[in-house]
Amino acid sequence: MNRKKTILDMQRMKAAAEKISVLTSYDYPFTRIMDECGVDVILVGDSVGVVFDGYDNTLPVTIEEMIYHSRAVVRARPKALVVADMPFLSYQVDFRDARLNAGRLIKEGGAEAVKLEGGKGVADIIQAIVEIDIPVMAHVGLTPQSIHRMGGYKVQGKQEEQAERLLEDALAVEKAGAFAVVLEGIPLKLAKKITEELTIPTIGIGAGPYCDGQVLVIHDILGLCEKYSPKFVKKYADCQAVIHDAVASYISEVKKGEFPTEGHSFN
Repeated sequence: MNRKKTILDMQRMKAAAEKISVLTSYDYPFTRIMDECGVDVILVGDSVGVVFDGYDNTLPVTIEEMIYHSRAVVRARPKALVVADMPFLSYQVDFRDARLNAGRLIKEGGAEAVKLEGGKGVADIIQAIVEIDIPVMAHVGLTPQSIHRMGGYKVQGKQEEQAERLLEDALAVEKAGAFAVVLEGIPLKLAKKITEELTIPTIGIGAGPYCDGQVLVIHDILGLCEKYSPKFVKKYADCQAVIHDAVASYISEVKKGEFPTEGHSFN
């Protein structure tokens, strides 16, 4: 597909049982490369706080930072649908803040949709944003902005009562108008059940193979994040080793006077 992808394509792909590929990106060069490969959705994730800025979690990330990274992503003019995360405290306080910050990610950041975390507790916020024609992707299960309540990054929905609550959350965000929902860190059977119950696409991350699509953090699949290595991540390349060797070679050549040569110089 050479045309720009939209939320309607996500719905069509669900109906056609065509898997949806999603990756995070925070800058121009990564976006350009992954869009050339044909990724369906690019998520400007608040995971930027961990893999790009070096924070221990996503909580310090600000709306200004998300706008900055969204701008960098859209400068690559991707054909993929661009979704920007709403960071902690950018939508939880009241409807006005939620609508304003969602609008800023669209107007200033150039995103085409926003993502926010939570289930029934934020359903009314999702509805308020959708009512001003901003598409919303929801996010239930292991929600990184709730790590203090959850006691860390722990799989959610293992107990029957908790599983029922997550199904209710997913149904609530669908009813509120979300066009898709991320299912993170939940058992694969629960993810399968939710996917079958919903009419909107489910995007899994650590939720097994039965979701309508999958999302991973680009730095994780390239081996560039040393902070953690979750079970659900598959490392497709060891770019850290490649970069290490390149930098070490550069330093060595400079020290030995081997770089630059006359061929790298101007007459």
